[in-house]
Amino acid sequence: MFRWDIFLHFLYQDPNLFFLRAAWTTVWISVTAQSIGVILGLFLALMRMSRFPLLTWPARAYIWFFRGSPLLVQVLLLYNGLPRVIQNPAFLLPDWACVLVAFSLNEGAYMAEITRAGITSVDPGQLEAARSLGMRYSLAMRRIVLPQAARVIVPPLGNEFNNMLKTTSIASVIGLFELTHATDLLGAPTFTVFELLILATLYYLLMTTLWGSCYPVLSAHDHALGLCPELDREAPGPQPQHQGRDPGEKRVGRTHAGLWHPQWRRYPGERTLRREYV
Repeated sequence: MFRWDIFLHFLYQDPNLFFLRAAWTTVWISVTAQSIGVILGLFLALMRMSRFPLLTWPARAYIWFFRGSPLLVQVLLLYNGLPRVIQNPAFLLPDWACVLVAFSLNEGAYMAEITRAGITSVDPGQLEAARSLGMRYSLAMRRIVLPQAARVIVPPLGNEFNNMLKTTSIASVIGLFELTHATDLLGAPTFTVFELLILATLYYLLMTTLWGSCYPVLSAHDHALGLCPELDREAPGPQPQHQGRDPGEKRVGRTHAGLWHPQWRRYPGERTLRREYV
C-alpha cells in the first residue's frame, strides 16, 4: 500500500531539509563537473587535432578509455582502487571528491569530441586567413575559430548538462548524500523506499525542466550564448571586383594579368574574416 503520509511529509514539510540538501549536492556537483569537463575537453580537442604525435596519441588514449568504459566502473576504480595504489591515508579522496574527479574526467572525453566537431566545422580558410594577418595560433583560435565553432558546441552542451544532472545518481553507490542515496537512508527504516523514489523523481524532473526552460534563453536560440552576435547576421556575399572604387582612381596592386590581389581583412566588431580585392 502506498504510504501517502510519508510521501506528503517529505514533500511539504521535511523539517530537516533532507531532500533540499540532497538536491543542492546534485546541482553543485553537476555544475562543477560540467565546467571542468568543458575546459578539459577543449585542451583534449586541441591535442587530438595536433600534428605532434606526443600530443595526439595521449589524447586518443584518454578519449578511448573514458568513452569506452562505464562511468560507474570509473567511480569505483577511484573509490576502491585508489586506496590500494596509494597506501598513505593522507592522499585518499573523500566520496564527493571521487565523484567529482570521475565525472569531470568522463565528461572531458565527451566534450573533447564535441569541441573537435565544432572546430572542424569552421572553414579552414578562416584560420589560414588569420595566420596570414599575423595572428598567432592561440589568438586566431580564440578570436576567430572558437566563436564560430561555438554554434556547433553549445547545443550538445545543454544536453550534456541535462544528462549530468541525472547521472549524479551513480554517486549513491559509494554513499554520497544526494537524491538517490537520500531515499535509501530515509526510506529503509520504514520500508518506504518506493514512495521516496517517486519524490526523488519529482526533484529530478523539476531540475531538468527548469534547465530545459532556461537553456534556450541562455543560448539565444543556439547562437553561441551571445559570444559572437555578428555571426547571427548573414555572411556577406561575394564582393564585386571594383566595389567602392572610383573608375578613374589609380589601381594600385594590379597584377600583370589585370587581376586584383586578394586580401583578408577583419573589421572592428567582427570576428569573421572577409576576402576583398584591393
